[in-house]
Amino acid sequence: MKILDKYILTTYLKTFISVFVILMMIFVLQTIWLFIKELAGKDLDVIVIFKFLMYYSPKLIPLVLPLTILLTSIMVFGSFAENYEFAAMKSTGISLQRAMAGLSVFIVGLGILTFFFANNVIPWGEYNSYNLRKNIAKLKPAMVIAEGQFNDVGTINIKVAKKTGENGQFLHDVIIHRKAQTGLGNYTTIVAKEGEFISKENSDILKLILKDGYYYDDTPPKKVKEKRRRPFRKSAFDTYTINTDLSQLNDVDLEDKNITDKYNMLNVQDLGYTIDSLEQQRQKDYNTFSKKVYSRYGLNNLKTAVKKEDIKVIDTVFNGNLLNIFDSYKKLQIVELATNNIVSTQQILTTNEKSMKAKSIWLNKHVIALHEKLSLGFACIILFFVGAPLGALIRKGGLGLPMIIAILLFLTYHFIGIFAKNSAKDGSFSPILASWFSTLIMFPLGVFLTRRATADKGLFEFDHILIPLKKLLPFKDTSRDAFPDGLSRDFSDFKRYKEDKLLALIKDPTSHNYHESGKIEALHTLEERNLSLEAIRLKGVNIDPKFETSKHLVQVFNIHSKFAFIFNAIGIVLLVLYFVLNNNKMQDIAAISLQLSIISFVVFLIYYIALQFNLKAFNTHIQQKNNSSSIVITILGFVIYPVAHVFFKHKVKTDLSRNAIQHLN
Repeated sequence: MKILDKYILTTYLKTFISVFVILMMIFVLQTIWLFIKELAGKDLDVIVIFKFLMYYSPKLIPLVLPLTILLTSIMVFGSFAENYEFAAMKSTGISLQRAMAGLSVFIVGLGILTFFFANNVIPWGEYNSYNLRKNIAKLKPAMVIAEGQFNDVGTINIKVAKKTGENGQFLHDVIIHRKAQTGLGNYTTIVAKEGEFISKENSDILKLILKDGYYYDDTPPKKVKEKRRRPFRKSAFDTYTINTDLSQLNDVDLEDKNITDKYNMLNVQDLGYTIDSLEQQRQKDYNTFSKKVYSRYGLNNLKTAVKKEDIKVIDTVFNGNLLNIFDSYKKLQIVELATNNIVSTQQILTTNEKSMKAKSIWLNKHVIALHEKLSLGFACIILFFVGAPLGALIRKGGLGLPMIIAILLFLTYHFIGIFAKNSAKDGSFSPILASWFSTLIMFPLGVFLTRRATADKGLFEFDHILIPLKKLLPFKDTSRDAFPDGLSRDFSDFKRYKEDKLLALIKDPTSHNYHESGKIEALHTLEERNLSLEAIRLKGVNIDPKFETSKHLVQVFNIHSKFAFIFNAIGIVLLVLYFVLNNNKMQDIAAISLQLSIISFVVFLIYYIALQFNLKAFNTHIQQKNNSSSIVITILGFVIYPVAHVFFKHKVKTDLSRNAIQHLN
């Protein structure tokens, strides 16, 4: 391994481990908060709690690892670019691709390791955590009676308004629903003002003594005639005792692991076998269902019910209504038979639709689980090729901007995956494509960023949009080719010039081999140094009042243009979100998104009209006539405002620059 590869890998690993540990701690704390109700108040050993967190942690890796790779890549490569380390590499002939080569081998190896982790460790953790949660939920229910809600304790559901006493044994305003022995319905209700738990330590018998209450019972009798009478019993009591056997509930083995058939607990081999079995079973169900529907059509009954002697003899070909060859009685019989068959078939279809849909969802979940194990490793590799060149392009390290960008990209990646999988579960989207969809969305972004970073280009360039617009729309070209005078139009050095030179450039930029449009750039540079127009005028620069008015109009235009762009972007995002949410059967949230989108577009329309008035006022002030296609441009700009926003700002900047040439000297 060369020194450069070793340096990059070491730097990356240090940041990777730190970010991974921090994110893992955050997600583990979120897990504790999520399951605090199941863990708290059950007298659990600390070892059991840590064991639960250990079992649950592998499930967090598909969330933590891609985010870690994305964030670490942006931070490390952004730091390299910010500290000019990439510039030093390029000066020695080392390209970005060569700098990423050694680290790419590590990421590919990590992706392969991730597959084995998802195939073996995550199912093991899911299997153990699920069974442990199931057992914890049963443990010592006498300790988890919470105030203000119903609690399942043995054969009763109990709700208390308040608990008092050293151990919470005194209860106030007690409501109890006793479970029926058949398990169907709760027909017995007991209401009491006070109650008290009496139980010996380690006892399996929970004794509840109720005081000053009522007993209601509407258990339906077995005989049908008595059921019609709807019997109901009510009695009052001063003291009522309920004994509940908790031996079966408290006799819980936390190591018991009898549930093994959940799709998240299976590896690739088991999932393949299960998917094949489910597909065969589904096909078998379809065949059985089709035969069942065919047999219910009643064709055999129709043949039996209609006899040859019932049919009127017709010597010629009959082209009329088939029922007309039968008498009225047989017509009625045939119509009733057909109607009954239709109703029966509709009931069968309705009944079996839910069952078939549930089985399809169960099969799709297994397919998604299988391909998630395969796509996770590829996602890690692709997110690396998104994060690394992005860090080199934004040239910013640390936890500020890289953290924001990484979170936005990851949330986009994560929510695209969630929506795709939710759509795939009910069969409206391919379950195979859903598992890979977010990764496939990120792939072209990774290719785009890698190519731009390798070619040492900016993150975004609009020349391919502006150049065709310049040719199509009538405004002057300020490029070097349009003014073959040999004067420089590169004003990037102005920021390092001293104040005296900038003042001289405003007066006469051509004497320093700059084009006259440099006047406005020099003026902007002085204003960035907190010099007002009045202060610049006092230093000997002649500023025509007409230019001050022009500059004020442009400032107002920029404010309106900025807000129009923001609300237009918000409206588009919310509109897209509406279709996504609506497709995922989240109609309430989708409706809110649509309403907010409409509001955003209305506000955008207000600002768009305002900036059009600003443009008209500015053009009138600088005595520039509107061209004949201004109405078309205004309408087209409203439809494709993100593109029009760039065009309008460029045009105003160009016109202000020409105005500065005339009024600054």
